[in-house]
Amino acid sequence: MTKGIERFEDLIAWQKARVLTRAIYEATQKNTFARDFGLAGQIQRAAVSVMSNVAEGFERGSNRDFHRFLCMAKASCAEVRSQLYVAHDIGYIQPDEFNQLLLQAQEVARVIGGLRASIERQLPD
Repeated sequence: MTKGIERFEDLIAWQKARVLTRAIYEATQKNTFARDFGLAGQIQRAAVSVMSNVAEGFERGSNRDFHRFLCMAKASCAEVRSQLYVAHDIGYIQPDEFNQLLLQAQEVARVIGGLRASIERQLPD
């Protein structure tokens, strides 16, 4: 597991995913985005999935499980990014907000990817 980390709340990946999730919820509660229950709900679930998979994988207690859940978290992060493009393309979010959220999601994906690589190096061959 991650050395010196005893709680998933201490993982930078989880902390950054939490901030992203809040930002996604804030964006989906504005204007026409708030009335598109399908897309708003989907991107909210994907964002929650990122942080939830990091937490659940950590709590499983094995590097193999943690690695698998980090893969799912990273994939959910890609889903968030893809849905951000949809929201931007149909005018639910303005370019500045889109760029900020996209950068946040990319950063979360990078951190999760780094953690995943670290855990992978600890797996037996």
